[in-house]
Amino acid sequence: MKRLGIHSFVWTGGGTQDELERALDRSAECGYRLIEFAYLRPEKFDLDRLGEKARSLDIEIAVTMGLPLAADVSSTDAGVVKAGEALLADAVKAVRDVGGKTLGGILYSAHTKYGAMPTERGRQNAIEAIAKTADIAKDAGVDLVLEVVNRFESNVLNTTAQGLDFIEKTGSDHVRLHLDTFHMNIEEANPAAALRLAGDKLGYFHIGESNRGYLGDGVIDFELIFDALLDIDYARNITFESFSSAVVDEALSLACAIWRDTWTDNMPLARHAKTFIELKQDEAKRRRATNARP
Repeated sequence: MKRLGIHSFVWTGGGTQDELERALDRSAECGYRLIEFAYLRPEKFDLDRLGEKARSLDIEIAVTMGLPLAADVSSTDAGVVKAGEALLADAVKAVRDVGGKTLGGILYSAHTKYGAMPTERGRQNAIEAIAKTADIAKDAGVDLVLEVVNRFESNVLNTTAQGLDFIEKTGSDHVRLHLDTFHMNIEEANPAAALRLAGDKLGYFHIGESNRGYLGDGVIDFELIFDALLDIDYARNITFESFSSAVVDEALSLACAIWRDTWTDNMPLARHAKTFIELKQDEAKRRRATNARP
């Protein structure tokens, strides 16, 4: 693991500059070295100030987002696709301007529950849009990672195998997968096998529990997950993600169906997650060392 991160939605809905800066302070206080923000609109936030504060705390910034229906690059409407391409280009620039290293999330479709299968034309539009965005991201020094999510949040990429096929079709060497234990628990028959399938195409990883709450309080087998991460020599960032209606803003609550408080006090949650993840990593290393003995 390069850096252990935390999603800013653990701390705040992220509506103001001061809220984002407080999220940075609290992340640093807990010992995290990466923070994940939602799309940072340059007209709303002072990106220079935010980036300077992150650097002073030695915290790296990642940004994830989902596209709105009006900018859905998997649409068959050329105008909507064009709007999506423009939004993705702007997002890359915002990540660059804040000093971030990663843009991820549902970049290939709208973040919504669709009412129909994706069309071949729509899928091709998404592939072409991501290929264009990858060129922009490469020039900006920003990693582009596509989050594979469950069926209720996109109809384009729900499994690792679909994600690998999609990025191969972009023809770009600058697109990787963004996998998430919460989504994998829903869609993958064997999440650990899916991680091994992803291999070096895994560019960013979310750790989240099946109930979106405290790690260890759900049904995800994290021992198998961390064993698989070791097997593929994963050395990139890992970010803890947890949502509660106590903090998350209304729009995301609706998109992710956060209908209850999975927790109410975020500091104990954040401290527990860091300890839990580091413990599971250490346990996986000890298992590997034990199994390697003659």
